Amino acid sequence: MSIGSALLAGTAGLRANASAMAAVSDNIANVNTVGYKRLRNDFSAMLNNQSHQTTYNAGAVRSASTALMTEQGTLQASSVSTHMAISGEGYFVTRERAADATSSDNFNFTRAGQFNPDSGGYLQNTGGQYLYGWPVGTNGTVSASPTDLTALEPIRVTGFGGVAEASTNLAITANLNSDQTVTAPGYVVGDMAAGTVTPDFTTPLEVYDSQGGRHTVNFSFVKTVNPNEWQVEAYVSPSTDIEGATDGLLSSGTVTFTASGLIDPANSTFDPQGALAIGASADAAGIRWATGLGIDAQSIQLNLGDGTSTNGLTQYASDSILDTSSVDGVPFGSLAAVDVDEDGFVIAQYTNGLSRKIYQVPVATFDNEGGLIAQAGSSFRAGPETGDMNLRAPKAAEAGTVVSSALETSTVDLAEEFSNLIVTQRAYSASSKIITTADEMLDELIRIKR
Repeated sequence: MSIGSALLAGTAGLRANASAMAAVSDNIANVNTVGYKRLRNDFSAMLNNQSHQTTYNAGAVRSASTALMTEQGTLQASSVSTHMAISGEGYFVTRERAADATSSDNFNFTRAGQFNPDSGGYLQNTGGQYLYGWPVGTNGTVSASPTDLTALEPIRVTGFGGVAEASTNLAITANLNSDQTVTAPGYVVGDMAAGTVTPDFTTPLEVYDSQGGRHTVNFSFVKTVNPNEWQVEAYVSPSTDIEGATDGLLSSGTVTFTASGLIDPANSTFDPQGALAIGASADAAGIRWATGLGIDAQSIQLNLGDGTSTNGLTQYASDSILDTSSVDGVPFGSLAAVDVDEDGFVIAQYTNGLSRKIYQVPVATFDNEGGLIAQAGSSFRAGPETGDMNLRAPKAAEAGTVVSSALETSTVDLAEEFSNLIVTQRAYSASSKIITTADEMLDELIRIKR
């Protein structure tokens, strides 16, 4: 019986080391596979019940391969903006289908973040897995659920139209010459907009409407007969862009300055901190955009100074000059690029400088990562041993950080694997030697009766 058990032990050794060789081979073959978690082969001795104290029955050996899921691979820079890696715990959520996915298509989890747009613009890695994320609403909110996978959508980075942004803020820093002589003593409101009076100083500023169209708003000033007082008009040119306003005049009034040269809002009839309100093209009354333009209403907040500093309008004995001006809003821009930030937001970048968050990439975490079951394409699925799964925003709780333009390299140490390869090959040869030797002993036993 002891010789027979030796044969069985040798056979078990061959099987165990063949399994170990397969694991080592898989590791070596995937040394350059993004997100690959190396396999560790563990041997355990098997012990048979011994029937006599004077004999021993070999118990053989068995082996089991385990993926080292918690090991972090090195993060390597990539030139592709949609390539992603997770620094810390967690996995990307993927599916084998994108827009055509059904409820029968399982969700998978992966660390392989080499995502690129497919022909339909959906992000897919080289393993054929499509990346899923939370859509971001137009108001910038995310409807996230830590357990609801059905709230996720396949992330698409094309098909987004261009965007424009209307102007909402306008600021001017300028000096009006206190030595300016009165050139229009008979001034009447609207004369500068109509062109019947030449302004002592004017500055045209370009603003943008809701469709990204450009319009010129002129701020014109003329000195009055009252000390430290100027008449101001804000009007649009060409005036045909505006309806409900004579010669495009949006607002007018006086601005008064203190003896120290700063604007005096309390004694000015033109509010330097007010707003220029323009109604929509469809409005029936009031100052509004021209009907044919089809533009939405907008309000432009002014900042011409508050009298506490020289930021804004001043009146000093120096030439009238515009120092600085700023107007927000941008013209129409088309989609130029897509980036991902460390909070997992997929951001569309437009040619006009605007950016929009379109998705957020969640990070899936598990109570027991070792319970994940390997699938094709460097992905895994949840198993009975994984415990609870939670979807979290990157950096929330134990979830890792999403790193854009980076990839997580394989955790395989090639030098270690070659050492394991040699040891495993020797162990396999030694197990075969057990069988050969046991066979010779059996043959000797058979020859005894001859």
